[in-house]
Amino acid sequence: MTQLRTVQVLGGGSAGSGAHVRSLASGLVARGVRVTVCATPELAQVYDFQGAGARLVTVPRSGGPAGVAALRNAFIGADIVHAHGLDASVRASLALSGAATEPPTPLVTTWHTRSHAAGARAGLVRLLERRTARAAAVVLGTSSELVDRARRRGARDARLAPVTVPAAHAPVCLHDGKARAELGAVDRPLLMAVGALEPGRGYSLLLDAARAWRDLDPQPLLVIAGEGSKRPLIQRRIEAEELGVRLIGRREDVAELLAAADVAVLPSRWEARSLLAQEALRLGVPLVATAVGGVPELVGDAAELVPYGDPEALAGAVRALLDDADRRLDLAAAGRVQAGTWPTEDETIVHVLSVYDELSGR
Repeated sequence: MTQLRTVQVLGGGSAGSGAHVRSLASGLVARGVRVTVCATPELAQVYDFQGAGARLVTVPRSGGPAGVAALRNAFIGADIVHAHGLDASVRASLALSGAATEPPTPLVTTWHTRSHAAGARAGLVRLLERRTARAAAVVLGTSSELVDRARRRGARDARLAPVTVPAAHAPVCLHDGKARAELGAVDRPLLMAVGALEPGRGYSLLLDAARAWRDLDPQPLLVIAGEGSKRPLIQRRIEAEELGVRLIGRREDVAELLAAADVAVLPSRWEARSLLAQEALRLGVPLVATAVGGVPELVGDAAELVPYGDPEALAGAVRALLDDADRRLDLAAAGRVQAGTWPTEDETIVHVLSVYDELSGR
């Protein structure tokens, strides 16, 4: 039997989709699959797909004829094309629609998250979701809500495929004194949030909550790791309101910093399988998160969940945890148990490969 050949396509790429494709490429190559990854130069540098054994084709971040042409060339000879995210799915379906292959190359698309848009842009997003859902042989959703959304958009076959992003392999030490000293939280509680500084991530509400717990003695230090377009606005507000918040930018040692935290905070408007939530529960770091999207499904009873848009509830949950060491210990233990129920990296790869085998008739 000939080698199965698959092309993985990334668009702008969230941290979750990039890490998933890196893991998927490594696991598929180890199982004898020939893998090509189409990604922007920025993602290629971060995730080192060639180091995973994949062939790399760099594509421009912006769409257009040149990008579609590059994908069409990369798809030649592929048995399966697998696109990750809406942008990648749109471009992959366009490239496949102009390819003269018989039978047509099956398209698998994974919906890792959902787009937030209003007005005319919301209508465009719905149109693109319908186009890609109907073009795909199989839509894989990382949460039940995304599977339902794909079905509403006309997917012929939509399935739940929870993606477990690989745990950090570097050893971490809970409450590492060196990390706390670096962050400036030796004698005060340390709170940690991680994620791009972009709309929809709930940072305005998180700053509202930080203002509400300023009266605590000592005042907690909230550290936010990530970069994005909203950083200047967030920094100005931190300084104007004298909040106990520090922005540290994008970091490669997030797991080590998170392990040193007393509480992790996830204030997003929507998440599917949040990387922060996965890492916090694995490490046994108590988590306060908004009850949105796939978060309740992911964390079960192993985190404190609050409504999105309610800074008082968010602040209250954090204050209550800081006041209750026993509750923090209970959540730490429950988090590790919950993480043990998630599919392993190997199981995630095997599931995706079974879909490929089904579609290719192997």
